[in-house]
Amino acid sequence: MLEKDFREIPDLFFDIQLLIADPPRIASRLLFDCTPKAGFMGLSIDGRRVVFNENVFYEFREGKIEQVWSVIDKAAIEAQL
Repeated sequence: MLEKDFREIPDLFFDIQLLIADPPRIASRLLFDCTPKAGFMGLSIDGRRVVFNENVFYEFREGKIEQVWSVIDKAAIEAQL
């Protein structure tokens, strides 16, 4: 997944704003600041810089991520276009 993301968004960068661990789960709020080459989440970005947040939960089993729940602030992206 990340290889594809880096091809489509070469300057992909995210900053961990909040990190909470309650094993086997980890929750995080990530801040993204990036310039997708074309489309992203069904939106035509076309090289424009966007900044947005993602709230994500990871569940681990045997040291590996087993499940991911993610909410991306698409409205924040749309407001920048």
